[in-house]
Amino acid sequence: MSKPSSLRWLYDNFEEVFGVVCISTMLVCLILQVGIRWVTGSGLAWSEELSRYAFVWTVFAAAPMAVKHGAHVRITAQFLILPPKYRLAFRMLADAIWFAANLAIAWWCWQVVKDGLDYPELSPTLGFVRAYVEMIIPVSFLLMSWRIVEDYVVRWKSGTLLDLVRHESEAVEG
Repeated sequence: MSKPSSLRWLYDNFEEVFGVVCISTMLVCLILQVGIRWVTGSGLAWSEELSRYAFVWTVFAAAPMAVKHGAHVRITAQFLILPPKYRLAFRMLADAIWFAANLAIAWWCWQVVKDGLDYPELSPTLGFVRAYVEMIIPVSFLLMSWRIVEDYVVRWKSGTLLDLVRHESEAVEG
């Protein structure tokens, strides 16, 4: 088995890498803030702002990661009495609705970001155009949609589509 390329590895682990970078940025800023405040008695305004932005980016990076790992919340108990093929149909319907909702939210958020780019508002201490900070929201929803579709394509090609719902009944029986 050949070693995956660096680009493939980055694609497969993008959300995790991005989340680690954001959390690391947030932690460094907060540690610096606490240290400076402890030594001098006053804090750094920019570190608070940057750590806040890093936190928001971490949260929105985690949503597609949860989709990729199948770790998001689903309520499926109402379908347990159905055979696996019918459960899969309901799962696919729910995911199609989720996919469409993600695209709608991404589009609406992009409209807000676009307005923020047309009429820029600068962040108070760092001077960032806030629209660039807020761009993570539509990107996150698009990435969630991408990961939903990717999971179906990979499972379809490998013949494991029915495995999406098999574990639900095994968890109840076991």
